[in-house]
Amino acid sequence: MVNTLGIAVVGFGWMGRVHTQAYARLPHHFPQLPLRPELVTVADEVPGRAEEAARQYGFASAARDWREVAADPRVRAVSITAPNFLHREIGVAMAEAGKHIWIEKPVGLTAEDARSVADALGKAGVQGTVGFNYRNAPAVEAARELVASGEIGTVTHVRIRLFSDYAAHPEGALTWRYERERGGGGVLGDLASHGVDLARFLLGDIASLTADTAVFIPERARPTGATAGHTRAAGGELGPVENEDYVNCLLRFASGARGVLEASRVSVGEQNNYGFEIHGTTGAVFWDYRRMGELAVSRGSSYQDQPVSTLYVGPGHGEYAAFQPGSANSMGYDDLKVIEAYHFVRSIAEGVPYGPTPADAVASAVALDAMARSAEQGTWVDLG
Repeated sequence: MVNTLGIAVVGFGWMGRVHTQAYARLPHHFPQLPLRPELVTVADEVPGRAEEAARQYGFASAARDWREVAADPRVRAVSITAPNFLHREIGVAMAEAGKHIWIEKPVGLTAEDARSVADALGKAGVQGTVGFNYRNAPAVEAARELVASGEIGTVTHVRIRLFSDYAAHPEGALTWRYERERGGGGVLGDLASHGVDLARFLLGDIASLTADTAVFIPERARPTGATAGHTRAAGGELGPVENEDYVNCLLRFASGARGVLEASRVSVGEQNNYGFEIHGTTGAVFWDYRRMGELAVSRGSSYQDQPVSTLYVGPGHGEYAAFQPGSANSMGYDDLKVIEAYHFVRSIAEGVPYGPTPADAVASAVALDAMARSAEQGTWVDLG
């Protein structure tokens, strides 16, 4: 028997659309779920945006104020895709109202914010899933299995990169993303948060780190109206960029492995160049997000001149079988969010967390805070 699950989406920019589409696709890819998402209401403060979303996607109602969602008895689960500075307030309120939440990373601006949301969920006894979607790629799951099984020996070092050009244009509007009070650490929360989660997912806890950060475009023009995505605003009043465009970080893992994590939002010529290279004592594994279904793997006993082969992921890796019947068929970004939605709804159905949890968000945020502190102080920081 399949029961309905009343869903609300708070914040209907691009990510709100991605969440909504993921809910709609769940019955197609995961028909075994005992809960069927029902789109109850959508909330967005921008005039007309929620109403348009309701018309396009079939929500039963629309609201300007997210507090209406918290008070709505029809809603059992909420996607929180509002800007970062609203994560804590909305997340805590929804948990206290007894709603399960699927919340986008970085879950607030600081580790304290993420911890507040996690604590509220724990006290309310409801489930929480966090938007660390790159770990859902079947190739990443396969890499994790290779590392855990000892196929590449003992891991010695890793390099994780997240390079993008979404903020590279100097006419990019000075939105909330570039303000310390509303956008937090800039590229730290936007991209490095994913890097930390991948590092922990693949190699375990980070023991200490040291980081350096930079702002390469110090001023941007203020927008004259509501914005969505990465809008340009040429000719407007200039204001300061208050948070980081770039970070590089050295990592020491509890296992003894070493790592480098580098992220940039202003890398001209780079479009979503995300990936990792993991080296072990007998082999290595490499992944490029832009070739999502492939892993480059070196394993054996040659050490020197050891060849690298390509592994095309297939139905035996992660949740691949829910999307494609045979190896080397392509998956995309939205598929990763469908997997995330599956983890969320399954967690609610079974009362057991699946996928990245608020505890993972707290661990990521602790590392991000440590990066900011390290860059300011010029020191190594222990994560405890």
